[in-house]
Amino acid sequence: MRKSRCANEQVIAVLKEAEAGASSADVWRRHGISDQTFYRWKAKFGGMDVSEARRLKDLEEENSRLKRMVADLSLDNQALKDLVKKMVSPEERRAAVEYLRTEYRLPQRRACALVGQPRSSQRSCHRRAEMPGLRERLVGVAHERRRFGYPRL
Repeated sequence: MRKSRCANEQVIAVLKEAEAGASSADVWRRHGISDQTFYRWKAKFGGMDVSEARRLKDLEEENSRLKRMVADLSLDNQALKDLVKKMVSPEERRAAVEYLRTEYRLPQRRACALVGQPRSSQRSCHRRAEMPGLRERLVGVAHERRRFGYPRL
């Protein structure tokens, strides 16, 4: 939406001038506004003071912020209801985060926060290096030298 050329204080000054007894047409021409604009301003700010107009603006900003918060929370709630099962393993959480990202188009940070998955473990997939024969050799040494223990092996 396009921002108004006039501040709320200027709008109220124009309306006060019209209320003081000047004809509406003179006020429109002097300030370069249309009759529609004048009547729209009159409907919104008629009978207000400058402090009341500031308060109205603050309340409108707060209202829009609260509406955004409610929309975000309802989206989070719906997304979590969609994930019904209990996620215990990191693989399940990783899959749930990817599901939320594709279905609900949530950012990775927000999806990880909803699921309870650290972002670092979401990005990295640990792969165990394959070393053929290592497991058998460790088991054999453990049977030979029982006192070595896990750390020494």
